[in-house]
Amino acid sequence: LSVWEKQYSRISKKVPNFNNVSLSRNTAVRRIEDLSANLKLQLRDKACAFDFYSIACDESTDATDTAQLLIFLRGVDDNFCCTEELLDMMSLKGTTTGKDIFEAVSEAVEKMGLKWDKLCGVTTDGAPAMTGERKGMASLVCAKVKESGEALCVKTVQLGDVMNTVITVNIIRAKGLYHREFQAFLSDVDADYGDILYHSDVRWLSHGSVLQRFYSLRSEIDRFLKEKDRALHELSDPLWLADLAFLVDLTHHVNTLNKNLQGKEQLLPQLYAHMKASCVKLRLFETQLRGFNPAHFPALSEIKSAFPKTDLSAKKEKDVSVIASLVTEFNQRFQDFSGVEKQIKLFSTPFLVDAEEVEESLQLELIEMQCDDSLKSQHQLLSLPEFYQSLDNAKFPLMRLHAKRMMSLFGSTYICEQTFSQLNQNKSRLRTRMTGSHLCEILRVSTTKLSPNMSAILQAKGQHHCSH
Repeated sequence: LSVWEKQYSRISKKVPNFNNVSLSRNTAVRRIEDLSANLKLQLRDKACAFDFYSIACDESTDATDTAQLLIFLRGVDDNFCCTEELLDMMSLKGTTTGKDIFEAVSEAVEKMGLKWDKLCGVTTDGAPAMTGERKGMASLVCAKVKESGEALCVKTVQLGDVMNTVITVNIIRAKGLYHREFQAFLSDVDADYGDILYHSDVRWLSHGSVLQRFYSLRSEIDRFLKEKDRALHELSDPLWLADLAFLVDLTHHVNTLNKNLQGKEQLLPQLYAHMKASCVKLRLFETQLRGFNPAHFPALSEIKSAFPKTDLSAKKEKDVSVIASLVTEFNQRFQDFSGVEKQIKLFSTPFLVDAEEVEESLQLELIEMQCDDSLKSQHQLLSLPEFYQSLDNAKFPLMRLHAKRMMSLFGSTYICEQTFSQLNQNKSRLRTRMTGSHLCEILRVSTTKLSPNMSAILQAKGQHHCSH
């Protein structure tokens, strides 16, 4: 009894604290609104100090099939402080043409008080509405700014019939009984994996994961489907298996690039290096596959060894053409970067750049920098933002401005992709009545790197009382 009395005594002392817990059904909504409003106010104050900024945009549909446009802002101030925040989320009720998206972006930019002449980059996906030459959002923004913009996207490989056959195995996951039986079957045969992945056509990385898992479990899937009288003859066809293996390896290489582009807070030179490396690798693959040398295609090598009597050389030209088309696509998608390659090099390796090859306005400052051994040592010791921040503004004003422009650029739309996951978690099939404005407030609070000013929020309330 004494133990119970002690516990009751401790609990009873905390009862007054529970009286201050807000139980109103609208309290959480109001608090999120207050936090979001404060964060937006802080962002507006920071935006006023930006020397340069860029935006990243992507559009996707939510659980109610409403098109949601995410717009992220990345800006750099005079102290080389980089701010990366959600600018706005706009619900597009009707069409989603380049003009519609441009008008939404314009509204968000102007509401935040940003100046168009400080915008130096637009990063989007590869949709025609975003990157169309005349009517794409990026083109309309460029016309607004009267400068060239940057439009980056990651191109997916067309997987064709091989992927369609792989997707048919979704029946194993779609039917509960089949799924449970297949899991038990994999356990009985001591397979490398305990389940097969469910394919989704929404995001690129899903292709690579599904293909890899399917390939690893191909023998087990073949046996299981035969037991269910739903056999796939392709699983016994060496030529089809060779196509599958080729795509498994190729998607692995492309996914490696995608994951490299997804690193947080990377500067443009790092991302550009990943892109260049991928293009060089693809050209190497093209050369090697012409001689049917699958050195960097382990799955294809495995199939080649498993069917030594099957002549797989006939598919050589098909594989080479796929690689060649991918090289062409990469060059087309990343052509904007070739136009600013010299500017990227000037930013990342200023001591290795020929002064005669840079803009005339920067030549004299660059020569001064290259002839200063102490600055060369600083460049080796400090990060790029720290190095340019340390430069004397009176002596190197234009080099500092150039660095700010480069730092303000987004390298990919990964931040949008990541936020769409949070969007779908918050506006699920069970929460379809959530308004677009409240969803935007939730995303602003959940993605921010800023800290809400609680003192200012409480002071604005004026009167404090317990909710009921």
